[in-house]
Amino acid sequence: MRQGRADEYAEFAAARAGHLYRSACLLTAGDTHLAEDLVQETFGRLYVRWGRVSRVENPAAYAQTVLTRAFLAHQRRRSSRERATDVFPDLPGAGDGDAPLRLTLLAALARLPAKDRAVIVLRYWEDRSVEQAADVLNVSSAAVRTRCSRALGKLRELLGEDLAEYARP
Repeated sequence: MRQGRADEYAEFAAARAGHLYRSACLLTAGDTHLAEDLVQETFGRLYVRWGRVSRVENPAAYAQTVLTRAFLAHQRRRSSRERATDVFPDLPGAGDGDAPLRLTLLAALARLPAKDRAVIVLRYWEDRSVEQAADVLNVSSAAVRTRCSRALGKLRELLGEDLAEYARP
C-alpha cells in the first residue's frame, strides 16, 4: 500500500475505532474481548481492500457492514466448547451513573438471538434505515421489519417494568 493510502487508512481507523468498538460491544451483548476481536477482524479486512473501500461513498457504513457480517459469521461458527455466561466483565465507562441501566440492557440484548441483536443495533444504535439494515444482513426489508418488531417485543417482555426504575425523570 502506498504511503498516502496507508496514512488515509490509519486516519480512518483512528476516527472509527471507538464507534466500531461500541457497536461490537452491543452486538456481543457486552463481551468486550470478542468485541475487540471483531473490530480487529474488521480493520484487517478493510486494510486489505482499502484501495476500493476508500472510493465508496460512505466508508464508515461499509466498515459497519463488515463488522456486522463478521459478528454473524462468528455466531455461526462458534465452538461447542464455549459456554454462555450471565456475568459481564468490567465495561469501559462503567463508572458513570448509567451502569445499572447499561447492565440491564446488555443482559436483555444477550438473551436475543444474534440476528435479532444485529437488527436492533443496526436500526437503533447505528440509526440505519430498514433498507440499509436489510442490505447489511442480506435479507429483505420485510424480514428486517418482522425481525425488528419481534425483537422489540421480546425486549419489552424481558425488561418489563424494570426499565422504568432506571429512567431519569
